[in-house]
Amino acid sequence: MLASQGAQLAAAQQLPFTSLSPDEVAEIEALTSQIIPSTGSPGAREAGVIYFIDKALATFDKDKRDLYRKGLADVEETRRRLFAGSRSIAALTSDQQISLLAAIEKTEFFEALRTHTVMGFLANPEYGGNRNRAGWKHIGFENSHHFAPPFGYYDREENR
Repeated sequence: MLASQGAQLAAAQQLPFTSLSPDEVAEIEALTSQIIPSTGSPGAREAGVIYFIDKALATFDKDKRDLYRKGLADVEETRRRLFAGSRSIAALTSDQQISLLAAIEKTEFFEALRTHTVMGFLANPEYGGNRNRAGWKHIGFENSHHFAPPFGYYDREENR
């Protein structure tokens, strides 16, 4: 089985994660769902961004596993400090999650998480995210093997 087929199966059938624990999945998915929320259209959760992140940490970005583990531990500590008595990031309200993200937005972990979230939302679905082409639909991208050139200044009659 090709890696791309495995990623598609994981996203479609929700196969087990290879890099992230169930607790990490819940916490990271809660954060990604605030980065690209589901307000009027599918967001990171519906696009299966968490599967992209899991695959990234198992393959091309495996060197970022420690960054995610340490970063998530730091975020958990920030959550406990900001929202004493809370159980988890996923259990916070949407407004609390946004406040938590604002508190960590200058960290290396947040930068990696935001980058992976956007990549997973817009990447080719064969890489594990962009389920049902949700990201592509959101931006109006049509996956076609034939693209028309953009027309403008360079192809005007007087410029030939």
